[in-house]
Amino acid sequence: MATTRSSSTETRSRRRDSGSSERRRPRSGRASTSRERRSGDPGSRSITAKNVTAQERTFLAEHASQLSPTTLRAKWIHSPDEHEDRSGQSLATRSGDVIRAWADQRGAKPATVRSRQSDQPRTLRFDFPGYGGGRLEPIDWEAWLGTFKRRKLVFLFQEHKRDGSESNFFRLDSPEREEG
Repeated sequence: MATTRSSSTETRSRRRDSGSSERRRPRSGRASTSRERRSGDPGSRSITAKNVTAQERTFLAEHASQLSPTTLRAKWIHSPDEHEDRSGQSLATRSGDVIRAWADQRGAKPATVRSRQSDQPRTLRFDFPGYGGGRLEPIDWEAWLGTFKRRKLVFLFQEHKRDGSESNFFRLDSPEREEG
């Protein structure tokens, strides 16, 4: 029996010494949250985004620790004439023209969930036809895009799902998001 324990101990020791690629949970016993993973050293987050301008690359580098991994790897779109390379591809933009063209193509109208304390739009949304946006209040494009720009948001979206059908997927990413 001593031999079995010894060989078992040796095997564990070899795994530890060989730099096993096993993922280990923090000592607390729980997995880290995406926010915790994102709050690390900005230099440790890889930026593999495609089609980025020098200004966008600077923005990504400055805010890498606060932006989602999808934002850091998406294809960036600068005009309504640019498109995905393949169905299901994650796209990103900060261009109001691109956002508006994407929404118009889907019949979506700019909307918000208003704050009771302010007339300023709180949560930016789109009201898609046939999806029952009962709690949404319509706003004009100027207010929607002004809020988008003021908050330094990134518009993440898809043109098509992987199966080739049109996608309504979008998400707003913020480098200044408050902890939830």
